[in-house]
Amino acid sequence: MSIVKHSAARLAAEVSAIRRGDGASLEAFARSLLSSVAEPGDGLLGRVVAALGAAESAELLLESVPAERLAARVAEAGESLDEREAAAGLERWLPRVDHAAFVRSLAQAARVDARLLIPGDPEWPSGVDELGVHAPLVLWIRGRADALNHGRPSLALVGARAATGYGEHVAMEASAGLVDRGFTIVSGGAYGIDGMAHRSALASDGVTVAFLAGGVDRFYPMGHEALLSRIAATGAVVSELGCGAAPTKWRFLQRNRLIAAASEATVVLEAGVRSGSLNTAGHAAALGRPLGAVPGPVTSPASGGCHRLLREYNAVCVVDAGQMAELVGDHGSGVRPSGEAVANVQRGQAAAGGHAGTSAGGGRRYAAAASPDAVRVLDALSVRSPRSLGEVAKRCGMAATAVMSVLGALEADGVAVRHSEGWRRARAR
Repeated sequence: MSIVKHSAARLAAEVSAIRRGDGASLEAFARSLLSSVAEPGDGLLGRVVAALGAAESAELLLESVPAERLAARVAEAGESLDEREAAAGLERWLPRVDHAAFVRSLAQAARVDARLLIPGDPEWPSGVDELGVHAPLVLWIRGRADALNHGRPSLALVGARAATGYGEHVAMEASAGLVDRGFTIVSGGAYGIDGMAHRSALASDGVTVAFLAGGVDRFYPMGHEALLSRIAATGAVVSELGCGAAPTKWRFLQRNRLIAAASEATVVLEAGVRSGSLNTAGHAAALGRPLGAVPGPVTSPASGGCHRLLREYNAVCVVDAGQMAELVGDHGSGVRPSGEAVANVQRGQAAAGGHAGTSAGGGRRYAAAASPDAVRVLDALSVRSPRSLGEVAKRCGMAATAVMSVLGALEADGVAVRHSEGWRRARAR
């Protein structure tokens, strides 16, 4: 019996319970295992799974095959993967193979009554498949498994956490109006615009879905625990990360691609020029989904991001629920951004929403800390306790050699500090 089949047999009870006993335990086990060893959106793992299937990919990983064998097997399947790519992938994934942690994650999912979905399930939101090799391997759901695939149109309402009264009023009216028109409201469960969109949908007896950047067993932010519980009661709380996974800045950015992909259109209601919601807008545009933005007072920095989308990236100006609904009805009647414009909207979004390193004294933005890899490495560093290079690499899901080069740049910028015991994040001064 193969390693994967043996492991799947041992975990059949947990997997079958989570899958509601539909018999697809091997595929579900393999996909959930693979999703636990890679960070969300890992395109290299997506290419391997697309070539070999989840079960064989998991088996090769559990066997700790050498890079040349993995590359050769992918080549035999008709796909291209050189040995250097395979070696880099294995260096990222193998340190994170932790059977005990995986079992705990499944047990926690069962305790909170989380449902596991995989591609091909009737409830699977087909829109996320358009992400290609960056698509999620699995989705964990608390609430209605069919919340995103039950015949209703869906629209993402996103915006800044530090919303103004104007932005929250627009979000409340838009969400309620869209629910009246039969829409499912999709957002990220955060403070500000996201929270108001969810609350208004619930108050209007509508269906709303929140995508999280951590496991569905630990609602985040904690201040929205009651709200997210209400969402799960009538809609769904969704994540591609297994139970026990902590939210990080990198995972928030990757979570945004799911909000955009699972919705038929995205509207940015209020956002500053550095708001993380622009990252969601970039994903929506890259997928060719209709993108709308609500204008605000020209004197308000809180609407600067929306104005940038309207002026530079050809987002459609929308001011009420009716116009937002038209985005889905016409599905792209507005002018879509060019490929270069989309790249510009997404470039530097690792620093959006305060994700870049800054010095408390002068507010200087560090160039090194603005890269996506730097965001992942900074997420893995502690301010208090030094961590070894291997531990940092395991936490951020990157190869140790890549982590070392990023740490060097962060040290030069004063963001990371080297100690005899390892590395830690510099304290704000």
